Amino acid sequence: MAALPHPLAADWAAHLARDRRRSAHTVRAYHATADRLLAFLTGHWGGDVDATRLAGIEAADLRAYLAHRRGAGLGNASAARELSAVRGFLAWAGTAAPRLRGPRVAKGIPRPVAPADVIALAEEVADEAREPWIAARDWAVLLLLYGGGLRIGEAIALTGGALPLGETLTVTGKRAKTRIVPLLPQVRTAIEEYVRLCPWPMGRDEALFRGFRGGPLAPAIIRRSVRGARGRLGLNERTTPHALRHSFATHLLGRGADLRALQQLLGHASLSSTQVYTAVDAAHLLDVYRHAHPRA
Repeated sequence: MAALPHPLAADWAAHLARDRRRSAHTVRAYHATADRLLAFLTGHWGGDVDATRLAGIEAADLRAYLAHRRGAGLGNASAARELSAVRGFLAWAGTAAPRLRGPRVAKGIPRPVAPADVIALAEEVADEAREPWIAARDWAVLLLLYGGGLRIGEAIALTGGALPLGETLTVTGKRAKTRIVPLLPQVRTAIEEYVRLCPWPMGRDEALFRGFRGGPLAPAIIRRSVRGARGRLGLNERTTPHALRHSFATHLLGRGADLRALQQLLGHASLSSTQVYTAVDAAHLLDVYRHAHPRA
Protein backbone atom coordinates (compact mmCIF):
# COMPACT_ATOMS: atom_id res chain seq x y z
CA MET A 1 0.00 0.00 0.00
CA ALA A 2 1.46 3.39 -1.03
CA ALA A 3 2.38 5.80 1.74
CA LEU A 4 0.17 8.86 2.18
CA PRO A 5 1.69 12.23 1.15
CA HIS A 6 3.47 13.89 4.07
CA PRO A 7 1.76 17.08 5.33
CA LEU A 8 5.03 19.03 5.26
CA ALA A 9 5.58 18.09 1.63
CA ALA A 10 1.99 19.05 0.76
CA ASP A 11 2.37 22.43 2.47
CA TRP A 12 5.58 23.09 0.55
CA ALA A 13 3.89 22.19 -2.73
CA ALA A 14 1.05 24.58 -1.93
CA HIS A 15 3.61 27.33 -1.20
CA LEU A 16 5.36 26.73 -4.53
CA ALA A 17 2.09 26.91 -6.46
CA ARG A 18 0.51 29.81 -4.57
CA ASP A 19 3.42 32.05 -3.54
CA ARG A 20 6.18 31.17 -5.99
CA ARG A 21 3.87 30.63 -8.96
CA ARG A 22 5.78 27.56 -10.07
CA SER A 23 4.47 25.47 -12.94
CA ALA A 24 2.30 22.43 -12.24
CA HIS A 25 5.11 20.18 -13.47
CA THR A 26 7.62 21.76 -11.07
CA VAL A 27 5.21 21.57 -8.15
CA ARG A 28 4.61 17.86 -8.78
CA ALA A 29 8.34 17.12 -9.09
CA TYR A 30 9.33 19.06 -5.96
CA HIS A 31 6.41 17.65 -3.98
CA ALA A 32 7.57 14.14 -4.91
CA THR A 33 11.15 14.95 -3.85
CA ALA A 34 10.05 16.22 -0.44
CA ASP A 35 7.84 13.17 0.04
CA ARG A 36 10.72 10.85 -0.84
CA LEU A 37 13.06 12.61 1.58
CA LEU A 38 10.57 12.51 4.46
CA ALA A 39 9.70 8.86 3.81
CA PHE A 40 13.40 7.99 3.77
CA LEU A 41 14.08 9.89 7.00
CA THR A 42 11.12 8.20 8.68
CA GLY A 43 12.78 4.83 8.12
CA HIS A 44 16.33 6.14 8.57
CA TRP A 45 15.57 7.73 11.93
CA GLY A 46 12.96 5.20 13.01
CA GLY A 47 9.97 7.45 13.61
CA ASP A 48 7.72 10.19 12.29
CA VAL A 49 9.38 13.34 11.00
CA ASP A 50 7.99 16.78 11.79
CA ALA A 51 9.48 20.27 11.32
CA THR A 52 11.21 20.14 14.71
CA ARG A 53 12.89 16.84 14.02
CA LEU A 54 13.75 17.88 10.48
CA ALA A 55 15.79 20.74 11.93
CA GLY A 56 18.29 18.16 13.20
CA ILE A 57 19.18 16.80 9.76
CA GLU A 58 22.92 16.40 9.18
CA ALA A 59 25.19 15.98 6.18
CA ALA A 60 25.43 12.24 6.86
CA ASP A 61 21.66 11.96 6.58
CA LEU A 62 21.66 13.71 3.20
CA ARG A 63 24.52 11.53 1.98
CA ALA A 64 22.55 8.44 3.00
CA TYR A 65 19.48 9.76 1.19
CA LEU A 66 21.44 10.44 -2.00
CA ALA A 67 23.04 6.99 -1.82
CA HIS A 68 19.55 5.53 -1.50
CA ARG A 69 18.40 7.47 -4.56
CA ARG A 70 21.50 6.57 -6.54
CA GLY A 71 20.80 2.94 -5.74
CA ALA A 72 17.46 3.41 -7.49
CA GLY A 73 19.32 4.38 -10.68
CA LEU A 74 19.52 8.17 -10.34
CA GLY A 75 22.23 9.71 -12.55
CA ASN A 76 24.62 12.48 -11.53
CA ALA A 77 22.66 15.35 -13.04
CA SER A 78 19.38 14.08 -11.61
CA ALA A 79 21.04 13.59 -8.21
CA ALA A 80 22.33 17.17 -8.29
CA ARG A 81 18.85 18.39 -9.11
CA GLU A 82 17.36 16.26 -6.34
CA LEU A 83 19.80 17.79 -3.85
CA SER A 84 18.87 21.29 -5.06
CA ALA A 85 15.18 20.55 -4.49
CA VAL A 86 15.93 19.14 -1.03
CA ARG A 87 17.84 22.31 -0.10
CA GLY A 88 14.91 24.42 -1.21
CA PHE A 89 12.50 22.34 0.86
CA LEU A 90 14.71 22.52 3.96
CA ALA A 91 15.09 26.29 3.59
CA TRP A 92 11.31 26.68 3.37
CA ALA A 93 10.94 24.51 6.49
CA GLY A 94 13.29 26.86 8.36
CA THR A 95 16.19 24.42 8.41
CA ALA A 96 19.66 25.31 7.24
CA ALA A 97 20.71 22.57 4.82
CA PRO A 98 23.97 20.88 5.88
CA ARG A 99 26.94 21.70 3.64
CA LEU A 100 27.24 18.91 1.13
CA ARG A 101 28.98 18.97 -2.21
CA GLY A 102 26.70 17.83 -5.00
CA PRO A 103 27.64 15.07 -7.44
CA ARG A 104 29.69 16.08 -10.47
CA VAL A 105 29.68 14.61 -13.94
CA ALA A 106 33.18 13.52 -14.91
CA LYS A 107 34.66 15.45 -17.81
CA GLY A 108 35.95 13.46 -20.77
CA ILE A 109 35.34 12.86 -24.43
CA PRO A 110 32.12 14.36 -25.85
CA ARG A 111 29.21 12.02 -25.30
CA PRO A 112 25.51 12.21 -25.97
CA VAL A 113 23.44 13.57 -23.12
CA ALA A 114 21.77 10.69 -21.27
CA PRO A 115 17.95 10.74 -21.47
CA ALA A 116 17.63 11.19 -17.69
CA ASP A 117 20.04 14.12 -17.86
CA VAL A 118 18.04 15.71 -20.68
CA ILE A 119 14.95 15.66 -18.45
CA ALA A 120 16.91 16.97 -15.46
CA LEU A 121 18.31 19.78 -17.61
CA ALA A 122 14.89 20.72 -19.00
CA GLU A 123 13.36 20.68 -15.51
CA GLU A 124 16.16 22.84 -14.11
CA VAL A 125 15.74 25.39 -16.90
CA ALA A 126 11.97 25.47 -16.41
CA ASP A 127 12.31 25.90 -12.64
CA GLU A 128 14.32 29.10 -13.09
CA ALA A 129 11.70 30.72 -15.33
CA ARG A 130 10.06 33.88 -14.05
CA GLU A 131 6.51 32.89 -15.11
CA PRO A 132 4.68 29.56 -15.40
CA TRP A 133 4.09 30.10 -19.14
CA ILE A 134 7.83 30.71 -19.68
CA ALA A 135 8.62 27.56 -17.72
CA ALA A 136 6.22 25.65 -19.98
CA ARG A 137 7.83 27.25 -23.06
CA ASP A 138 11.39 26.32 -22.09
CA TRP A 139 10.33 22.78 -21.17
CA ALA A 140 8.59 22.38 -24.54
CA VAL A 141 11.50 23.79 -26.56
CA LEU A 142 14.10 21.52 -24.95
CA LEU A 143 11.93 18.43 -25.27
CA LEU A 144 11.40 19.31 -28.93
CA LEU A 145 15.16 19.56 -29.56
CA TYR A 146 15.77 16.15 -28.00
CA GLY A 147 12.55 14.40 -29.01
CA GLY A 148 12.51 15.67 -32.59
CA GLY A 149 16.17 16.32 -33.36
CA LEU A 150 15.54 19.96 -34.29
CA ARG A 151 18.17 22.67 -34.47
CA ILE A 152 17.44 25.52 -32.05
CA GLY A 153 16.84 27.86 -35.00
CA GLU A 154 14.34 25.43 -36.49
CA ALA A 155 12.36 25.25 -33.26
CA ILE A 156 12.34 29.04 -32.85
CA ALA A 157 11.20 29.46 -36.46
CA LEU A 158 8.00 27.46 -35.92
CA THR A 159 4.81 29.50 -36.24
CA GLY A 160 1.24 29.22 -35.08
CA GLY A 161 0.55 27.53 -38.41
CA ALA A 162 1.83 24.31 -36.80
CA LEU A 163 -1.32 24.28 -34.65
CA PRO A 164 -3.28 22.22 -33.96
CA LEU A 165 -0.56 19.64 -33.50
CA GLY A 166 -0.77 16.18 -35.00
CA GLU A 167 1.50 13.16 -35.02
CA THR A 168 4.10 14.92 -37.22
CA LEU A 169 5.59 18.36 -37.55
CA THR A 170 6.75 20.15 -40.70
CA VAL A 171 10.14 21.75 -40.06
CA THR A 172 12.00 24.25 -42.24
CA GLY A 173 15.75 23.70 -42.06
CA LYS A 174 18.84 25.01 -43.78
CA ARG A 175 18.47 26.37 -47.32
CA ALA A 176 14.71 26.55 -46.67
CA LYS A 177 14.37 22.77 -47.07
CA THR A 178 11.37 21.28 -45.29
CA ARG A 179 11.10 17.87 -43.68
CA ILE A 180 8.56 15.92 -41.67
CA VAL A 181 9.50 14.76 -38.17
CA PRO A 182 7.44 12.55 -35.85
CA LEU A 183 6.04 14.33 -32.80
CA LEU A 184 6.27 12.19 -29.68
CA PRO A 185 3.17 12.33 -27.44
CA GLN A 186 5.24 13.77 -24.55
CA VAL A 187 6.57 16.55 -26.77
CA ARG A 188 3.12 17.30 -28.19
CA THR A 189 1.68 17.50 -24.67
CA ALA A 190 4.47 19.88 -23.59
CA ILE A 191 3.87 22.22 -26.54
CA GLU A 192 0.10 22.16 -26.04
CA GLU A 193 0.51 23.04 -22.36
CA TYR A 194 2.75 25.95 -23.32
CA VAL A 195 0.18 27.17 -25.87
CA ARG A 196 -2.55 26.94 -23.23
CA LEU A 197 -0.58 29.08 -20.78
CA CYS A 198 0.97 31.55 -23.23
CA PRO A 199 -0.63 35.03 -22.83
CA TRP A 200 0.02 35.97 -26.48
CA PRO A 201 -2.31 35.14 -29.39
CA MET A 202 -1.13 32.38 -31.71
CA GLY A 203 -1.64 33.74 -35.22
CA ARG A 204 -0.75 31.40 -38.07
CA ASP A 205 2.11 33.63 -39.24
CA GLU A 206 3.34 34.61 -35.79
CA ALA A 207 6.11 32.88 -33.83
CA LEU A 208 4.98 29.86 -31.87
CA PHE A 209 7.56 30.36 -29.13
CA ARG A 210 7.45 33.87 -27.69
CA GLY A 211 9.79 36.01 -25.66
CA PHE A 212 8.79 37.71 -22.41
CA ARG A 213 7.32 40.74 -24.22
CA GLY A 214 5.57 38.73 -26.90
CA GLY A 215 8.10 38.89 -29.72
CA PRO A 216 9.79 35.85 -31.24
CA LEU A 217 11.90 33.93 -28.73
CA ALA A 218 15.63 34.56 -29.24
CA PRO A 219 17.85 31.43 -29.38
CA ALA A 220 20.29 33.18 -27.02
CA ILE A 221 17.67 33.05 -24.26
CA ILE A 222 17.54 29.25 -24.41
CA ARG A 223 21.32 28.94 -24.72
CA ARG A 224 21.85 31.14 -21.66
CA SER A 225 19.29 29.21 -19.61
CA VAL A 226 20.90 25.89 -20.57
CA ARG A 227 24.35 27.23 -19.69
CA GLY A 228 23.20 28.18 -16.20
CA ALA A 229 21.32 24.91 -15.64
CA ARG A 230 24.20 22.69 -16.74
CA GLY A 231 26.50 24.50 -14.30
CA ARG A 232 24.12 23.91 -11.41
CA LEU A 233 23.73 20.24 -12.38
CA GLY A 234 27.44 19.63 -12.96
CA LEU A 235 26.95 18.68 -16.60
CA ASN A 236 29.72 18.94 -19.19
CA GLU A 237 30.15 22.34 -20.86
CA ARG A 238 29.39 20.64 -24.16
CA THR A 239 25.81 20.15 -22.96
CA THR A 240 24.20 22.75 -25.22
CA PRO A 241 20.86 22.97 -27.02
CA HIS A 242 22.56 21.59 -30.14
CA ALA A 243 23.92 18.67 -28.11
CA LEU A 244 20.32 17.56 -27.56
CA ARG A 245 19.96 17.17 -31.33
CA HIS A 246 23.17 15.12 -31.41
CA SER A 247 21.84 12.99 -28.56
CA PHE A 248 18.58 12.40 -30.44
CA ALA A 249 20.60 11.11 -33.41
CA THR A 250 23.00 8.97 -31.41
CA HIS A 251 20.29 7.36 -29.30
CA LEU A 252 18.22 6.52 -32.39
CA LEU A 253 21.26 5.02 -34.08
CA GLY A 254 22.04 2.99 -30.98
CA ARG A 255 18.52 1.56 -31.13
CA GLY A 256 18.96 0.40 -34.72
CA ALA A 257 17.77 3.37 -36.79
CA ASP A 258 18.69 3.24 -40.46
CA LEU A 259 21.22 5.89 -41.58
CA ARG A 260 19.05 7.01 -44.49
CA ALA A 261 16.03 7.44 -42.23
CA LEU A 262 18.17 9.32 -39.73
CA GLN A 263 19.46 11.57 -42.52
CA GLN A 264 15.89 12.52 -43.37
CA LEU A 265 14.91 13.12 -39.74
CA LEU A 266 17.90 15.42 -39.21
CA GLY A 267 17.54 17.24 -42.52
CA HIS A 268 21.11 16.54 -43.64
CA ALA A 269 21.82 17.27 -47.30
CA SER A 270 24.31 14.41 -47.58
CA LEU A 271 24.67 11.03 -45.93
CA SER A 272 28.24 11.88 -44.93
CA SER A 273 26.89 14.43 -42.44
CA THR A 274 24.82 11.70 -40.81
CA GLN A 275 27.63 9.16 -40.74
CA VAL A 276 29.45 11.16 -38.06
CA TYR A 277 27.05 9.60 -35.56
CA THR A 278 28.33 6.12 -36.33
CA ALA A 279 31.75 7.26 -35.04
CA VAL A 280 30.21 8.68 -31.87
CA ASP A 281 28.29 5.48 -31.25
CA ALA A 282 31.35 3.31 -31.94
CA ALA A 283 33.41 5.35 -29.49
CA HIS A 284 30.74 4.85 -26.84
CA LEU A 285 30.57 1.09 -27.46
CA LEU A 286 34.37 0.82 -27.31
CA ASP A 287 34.35 2.67 -24.01
CA VAL A 288 31.76 0.25 -22.60
CA TYR A 289 33.77 -2.72 -23.90
CA ARG A 290 37.00 -1.51 -22.32
CA HIS A 291 35.36 -1.04 -18.94
CA ALA A 292 33.28 -4.21 -18.97
CA HIS A 293 35.21 -6.93 -20.78
CA PRO A 294 37.63 -8.86 -18.54
CA ARG A 295 40.21 -9.18 -21.35
CA ALA A 296 39.91 -5.71 -22.77
